[in-house]
Amino acid sequence: MNEFMKIAIDEAMVGMANNDGGPFGAVIVRNGEIISRAHNEVIHTNDPTAHAEVTAIRRASNILSRFDLSDCVIYSSCEPCPMCFAAIHWAKIKKLYYGSTRHDAAAIDFDDQYIYDVINGTATQLQVEVIQIDREESLEPFKKWKGKMDRVQY
Repeated sequence: MNEFMKIAIDEAMVGMANNDGGPFGAVIVRNGEIISRAHNEVIHTNDPTAHAEVTAIRRASNILSRFDLSDCVIYSSCEPCPMCFAAIHWAKIKKLYYGSTRHDAAAIDFDDQYIYDVINGTATQLQVEVIQIDREESLEPFKKWKGKMDRVQY
């Protein structure tokens, strides 16, 4: 068994034992060294975004003092949900290893299919009503950003 995947699975078990959240763990590695490890902490923190992968990314970014984790890889005990998959991309991580699938997670009531359907435009019913308002006014920060000479692009 892959040593880093074993640690991700162990993290999932720790989180479950502590009742921190669902059975998910993640590890971020750079050059064969663990930078961060995390498990799902949704229940512990009352933060619906405290999934294992997001928490591991936050910790790794803090430890490395940067938002670009392109020299890191992530090991996740399960195929990441759409939010975590997006976070992995935002962090510029180039390689993801995962264990169980999203279908395995759905079998224990962690089903993200609805979110995939919304993203694909195939959802028959929407949970969130989305209404665009005040576009012109909300463009003002964008205009200022474009002219900001000291901006850091990411």
